[in-house]
Amino acid sequence: MRNIVHRHLGKVVAGAAIAVAGTAVMVGITLPGTAGADETGGTGTARAAQQSGQDQGQGQSEGQSQGASVAPGVVEQAPAEGKKGKGRDPLTDDEIARVEKIAVNRQLFDTSEDVEGDRGPQTLTVDLADPEAAEVDDPDAPRRAEVTFYDYRDDTLVTRTVDLDSGKVARTDTQHGVQPPPSKAESLEAATLLIADPLGAGLKADYKDATGKELTSTDQLLVSGGIYRAAPGAQPAVLDKCGEHRCVRLFPKVKNGPWIDARSLVIDLSSRKVAELQL
Repeated sequence: MRNIVHRHLGKVVAGAAIAVAGTAVMVGITLPGTAGADETGGTGTARAAQQSGQDQGQGQSEGQSQGASVAPGVVEQAPAEGKKGKGRDPLTDDEIARVEKIAVNRQLFDTSEDVEGDRGPQTLTVDLADPEAAEVDDPDAPRRAEVTFYDYRDDTLVTRTVDLDSGKVARTDTQHGVQPPPSKAESLEAATLLIADPLGAGLKADYKDATGKELTSTDQLLVSGGIYRAAPGAQPAVLDKCGEHRCVRLFPKVKNGPWIDARSLVIDLSSRKVAELQL
């Protein structure tokens, strides 16, 4: 892992050196009376540069004169978002907040757990639901929202469809072994577990190599993640349940800095364990 970071940083440094060299070459070409001067002292080049400067000044004066008659631009404000959308409009912020509350009733809240082990399911997505087949061409079709949750208590994906007009849950689906992409909260929790685990030593060493500082919090990183599923014979036994469990591989990036390769590490959010793949 550390070698990859060093190589990346080497490319950044090399790229900066090339950019500086390229800038130096451009300066050498465009400066008057130097590289293009003739043997008599470069008077021809100097006259050309002087004429160019005069032409440029004249052009600026003309541009300013013309610009004086142009009215200043006006930036129109975006229209205020209403509490309710219409037809196939995206869900408004108010609608999203409302359907999340409707979808999580007391029973679901009391019998489920989120990624940190607290009561209540982990919210993954809130989207406008597709219309029913008979409603596709109906401009007045009911607006519905689909809310997906992950229940870490029993590794269940819960999808609830909420009718926005009636304010009631129209349908509930539960699935096992279905693993949609992790939410931002889940990726951050995976990073927190990795930083605290002995297997996170390489991540912390790479971070220090890149910044000269200790990595102690996920606030120091930009983190995204992807789902990992068990592949027979390709991982340690501790990861055999990945796919049934919610397992994540991270793609961490130093804020304003390089990416760090953590692909060999898998965080099982269901068991809250970290393991290293044998790549």
